[in-house]
Amino acid sequence: MRAVRLPSFQAVRAAIVASLRHGDATLDSTARSLKISSRTLQRHLGRMGTSHSEILAEVRLNIACHLLVDSRKPLSDIAKFLGYSNASSFSRTFVRLMKIQPVIYRQQQLVRKGKSGMSAQKTWRD
Repeated sequence: MRAVRLPSFQAVRAAIVASLRHGDATLDSTARSLKISSRTLQRHLGRMGTSHSEILAEVRLNIACHLLVDSRKPLSDIAKFLGYSNASSFSRTFVRLMKIQPVIYRQQQLVRKGKSGMSAQKTWRD
């Protein structure tokens, strides 16, 4: 039996991010991009105390938060980009994980961003 070099957590995460960009963030596509079998990837992630679906959820949440604040994309576009079937599916997942609706999160973050920008401008002028 040939020894298989197992990927680091960061390599798995990067492969999932790349899979999302290509619209196919499945366990099989991630394993294929890492050049290992799906089952080997599952066992490896299990030994690391995580799973493909947990990493995928974390990656999706990070990207969602970034897109909600730094873009004007509608929720439906963000949901589609992240691989959700529709905006309501994305919203339900976001609420479950963040305990806040994505639209409210966007508004709050934009207000915070605006305030920090204004205080920086105010300090610079004073």
